[in-house]
Amino acid sequence: MESQFVICPMCKSKTRLKLLPETVLENYPLFCPKCKKEVIVNARHLQVLVISNDYKRL
Repeated sequence: MESQFVICPMCKSKTRLKLLPETVLENYPLFCPKCKKEVIVNARHLQVLVISNDYKRL
């Protein structure tokens, strides 16, 4: 079964979230432990789409 880690759209490092081909996410708050930023994403068929452009630093 193919799976992959989600890549942070800001710093391009791996996040802690792993997706399977059948995983569906809508309005998911993706947090990057490296750059400490959070962004809202949608995911379907291993493709991640960034929804919010206002990145928040926590």
